[in-house]
Amino acid sequence: MKLVGISNPVAAPADRDRPHRRAAFLVLAAAVFVSNLDLFIVNVALPAMQQHFHGSSLATLSWVLNGYAIVFAALLVPAGRLADRIGHRRVFLAGLAVFTTASALCALAPTVGWLDAARVLQAAGAAALMPTSLALLLDATPAAERPGAIRAWASIGGIAAGLGPVLGGLLVEADWRWVFIANVPVGIAAIAVGTRVLPRPRGKENGPLPDLFGAVLLTAAIATLTVSLVKADEWGWLSPQVLGSLLASALLTAWFLRRSARHRAPIVELPLLRVPVYAAANTAALLFTLAFAGMLLTSVLWCQQTWEYSALRTGLAIAPGPLLVPPVALGSAALVRRLGPGRVAALGTLLFAAGIGWWTATVGLRPGYATELLPGLLLTGLGVRLTLPTLVGSASAALPPTRFATGSAITTMARQIGAVVGVALTVSLIGTPHGPQAALDGFRRGWTLLIVAALLACAAALWLAAAQRRAAGSR
Repeated sequence: MKLVGISNPVAAPADRDRPHRRAAFLVLAAAVFVSNLDLFIVNVALPAMQQHFHGSSLATLSWVLNGYAIVFAALLVPAGRLADRIGHRRVFLAGLAVFTTASALCALAPTVGWLDAARVLQAAGAAALMPTSLALLLDATPAAERPGAIRAWASIGGIAAGLGPVLGGLLVEADWRWVFIANVPVGIAAIAVGTRVLPRPRGKENGPLPDLFGAVLLTAAIATLTVSLVKADEWGWLSPQVLGSLLASALLTAWFLRRSARHRAPIVELPLLRVPVYAAANTAALLFTLAFAGMLLTSVLWCQQTWEYSALRTGLAIAPGPLLVPPVALGSAALVRRLGPGRVAALGTLLFAAGIGWWTATVGLRPGYATELLPGLLLTGLGVRLTLPTLVGSASAALPPTRFATGSAITTMARQIGAVVGVALTVSLIGTPHGPQAALDGFRRGWTLLIVAALLACAAALWLAAAQRRAAGSR
């Protein structure tokens, strides 16, 4: 059995190499886990950071999330292309070392500016980890086992989401700096073991270096868009500053796309986006991650700022939704085989939208966890598990040969752009409310946006289903 669109540049490992492959998978899983865990932990830690850095607004501290996500998104494809050129193992281990070092620098941050800079460095390391981890996993896995390996890799983020709120709450109870310190021993151990067990495939490209100026253009385009959205509440949606930032972002995006169409080694290979299954999966992933990132942020802020939960209580309150991921994972593969990936993803987006809709209709100023927050968390958790791994798996299966790292990097980049826009829009819609009722109104505006984004993701998932049917019919 061979997965369509994927080929292995090295011979399939023999069964006697299975223990070695398992050790490699554990190293890759640990690296992906901490890079995903960091996002969910930092969400829980934001209110504690706001208290520590006196005078910092939510809009200012949102750059702790968005600065990371912007750089992560912009560098994913250059890192993937560089890995395809000089070797997945080398880039993976270098990225893990940078991520671990930057985590220590985040923990030492004396100011918000220092923390933002360290998060940018951390994002550069994570950008090298994500595409190369999947590529190394595929390099080490026989063709018949790759579909399951891809699902396992995609599920790691869901597991991190489940454990992140609780671990974050526990660590923040001691000090918010521990959310970064926790990455350091895991990173050191993964480097030590990874140097011995990771596969050593050679680089497969001899062409030009990745378009680094294109990465700068993409970073600037996402950053100016984010500034306009985060500052819209303060400046006014029709103010010259906001309209000017939006225009600048549009012009930078157009310049980036024009350069990508002409460069020999572009950040985004536009021909890949003309593959219908791949384009539909990435569009759905971007829209759904917009809603997912906003959901994570609003649930944390609502619990801590409106219901006045502690960080630990917030983590425990949020955990049931993400913790649905492992049990649902057991039955999702059979559901995908029966209904098809596109339909399963569409079902997941509808369940997610229903969960946010429940919050919009029921959540009030007085805490009512069991009847108000919990049902929405369970629905959104189920929706996330059905949607994200399915979309990632569909995009990966549509990749042409030799594009493991580059293609998966584009998918992860799309998700990160969605996360940046989701956080920025949510922060803008919530604003700086004065009084409980104003806070409730702001959160309801934010939740309405997330419902719309989830429904648009549903439409993209149905597009994916149709594209997959056409692709199957043409074989």
